[in-house]
Amino acid sequence: MDGTVLVADDDRTIRTVLTQALTRAGCKVHATSSLMTLMRWVEEGKGDLIISDVIMPDGNGLDALPRIGKMRPGLPVIVISAQNTIMTAIQAAEAEAFDYLPKPFDLPDLMKRSAKALEQKRRMPKTAPQPIREAGEDLPLVGRTPAMQALYRLVARVMNTDLAVLITGESGTGKSLIARAIHDFSDRRTLPFVVAQASDLQGVDGPSQLLSRVKGGSLVFDEVADYDEDTQARIVRMMDMMSDTAPRIMATSQVDLSSRMEAGLFRQDLYYRLSGVTLHVPSLRERVDDIPLLADHFLARGERDFGNLRRLSNDARELVRNFSWPGNVRQLENTLRRLMVTATEVEIAKSEVEAVLGNQPAMEPLKGGGENEKLSASVARHLKRYFDLHGGQLPPAGVYQRILREVEMPLIEIALDATAGNQAKCADLLGINRNTLRKKITELDIRVTRRRKLM
Repeated sequence: MDGTVLVADDDRTIRTVLTQALTRAGCKVHATSSLMTLMRWVEEGKGDLIISDVIMPDGNGLDALPRIGKMRPGLPVIVISAQNTIMTAIQAAEAEAFDYLPKPFDLPDLMKRSAKALEQKRRMPKTAPQPIREAGEDLPLVGRTPAMQALYRLVARVMNTDLAVLITGESGTGKSLIARAIHDFSDRRTLPFVVAQASDLQGVDGPSQLLSRVKGGSLVFDEVADYDEDTQARIVRMMDMMSDTAPRIMATSQVDLSSRMEAGLFRQDLYYRLSGVTLHVPSLRERVDDIPLLADHFLARGERDFGNLRRLSNDARELVRNFSWPGNVRQLENTLRRLMVTATEVEIAKSEVEAVLGNQPAMEPLKGGGENEKLSASVARHLKRYFDLHGGQLPPAGVYQRILREVEMPLIEIALDATAGNQAKCADLLGINRNTLRKKITELDIRVTRRRKLM
């Protein structure tokens, strides 16, 4: 690499590490803990690249980006921040930062991005965007894991496009929050945000009235997989007749629409109209390292709401981190809000968490029953246990499909084992068509072992 890099961070260790790494790579480095000093260097014409933290002792690095753009058009800025929320990623994109990395960052990755920034000229900045509102209390889009950071970056990139957005993920992951964030931080933020129901599309004037309500804002079809064929057809016709002032179309789904489409349960033409960009919101099982971060976020919010200072003990934190959270972020939030009220001390004990979660981790095998217990009774006991785990709250929507999947998978796996992997015999044993069996093996991602070979 060749060039002069301006590093601004109030953490001395980070300044030292970056100075050493960039110097070894062939760069000249000026490092400071002061935003004022950084701005003076920029005004003096120093630097070919800026690497800046967000929260500085004398100001905010993101707030300084528009000023840097005016003084030095084309000077790339890489933002690094310990504030691992969607707001940081979106604000960095709004302010036209060259790149954004959450702390703790991967040094080789940062070096590659720095080399790229130094090698190419950054495009001239556009007119400064309207200021965006601060993150609301209803926006717990927090996460430092790669899966969430990738989602944040994609949200920031598609925010001001006209592409339809399909947001997928399990119930309780925050799909509706992503849709709301895309609207609230976009150029359409001053226009209506409308979540449509199937009933809104009924009648001769239903679609036109819906478009009249939303104007040029954002229109969201929530859990679109639940819409019947007639409603799906109405959406297709409505999208085809939209004018130049059409709203931004978004849809959410907790099931795989492509599989539904292939099975003939969802219109192909609607699927391709809705999936201009697909955003997958990961479950908590896919972002385990974010669970403690989310827990702290909800406890801090609870302190503001209830006036109770609470924190998790080490054992309680470990239990919360290792719990399966079938209801995802929504279940985690409800659990911690309940603990804010029921905990007897400032430090929440493991036993108190166990009491709220039903005194048993969700992944642990259930106890009870005997050898003579009927299958229906055993299933009923397991289902009751599942409902009890939600602490008096209803489980997330879609229970039927989730339970069906939980039953189908072991049934097919055991049947395949029993027939030594012979799919023809397995299909006959189960009483289903062989093609149906093949499809189930694919849908359920059943692994093929030496005993279980595709015949």
